[in-house]
Amino acid sequence: MDSPKEGEFFTIKSYKHNGKLHRIWQESMVLKINDYSLIGFNDHTLVIESNGRRWVTHEPAILYFHKKYWFNVIVMLRKSGNSYYCNLASPYVLDKEALKYIDYDLDIKMFPNKEKLFLDVDEYEEHRKEMHYPWEVEFILKEHLKILVDWIENQKGPFSDGYIKIWRKRYEHLKKRIGRKSKT
Repeated sequence: MDSPKEGEFFTIKSYKHNGKLHRIWQESMVLKINDYSLIGFNDHTLVIESNGRRWVTHEPAILYFHKKYWFNVIVMLRKSGNSYYCNLASPYVLDKEALKYIDYDLDIKMFPNKEKLFLDVDEYEEHRKEMHYPWEVEFILKEHLKILVDWIENQKGPFSDGYIKIWRKRYEHLKKRIGRKSKT
């Protein structure tokens, strides 16, 4: 199966450790893809929860996924300043159906003023026991949480201002090239 090309659209599916579908995002655009990472963009995208509830994202966002790191990053582009939502999750896999990963509940949200909140710690503990996370997974998650915090504190990768400018500009270029109207 060929990977989606730059400017093409893909679906994202997150699962829980037990294999149950957690959430689906429809129509995110590929900005860059290589052997190790995928950078995408979505804008007022339909999201379908595992219970069937549907909602639409409120703002455009740059998406960062990697095949090595156990986290992904969503940069929400807001007029009041960019916010970040970081999921501790398995590295992604991509097949003909979707980009897929396992969501491990722990999240970090960072606000425009750089304040950080650690989210869903109770949910992680509950699911860790209920789904019997192997000790190897727990170790990897703790190590990659340290990497993620280092990236945030040192403005690496998706946390740098230059990153946001580059990928926002790339989205605008691809949108013009394919003739799709932006909702922003």
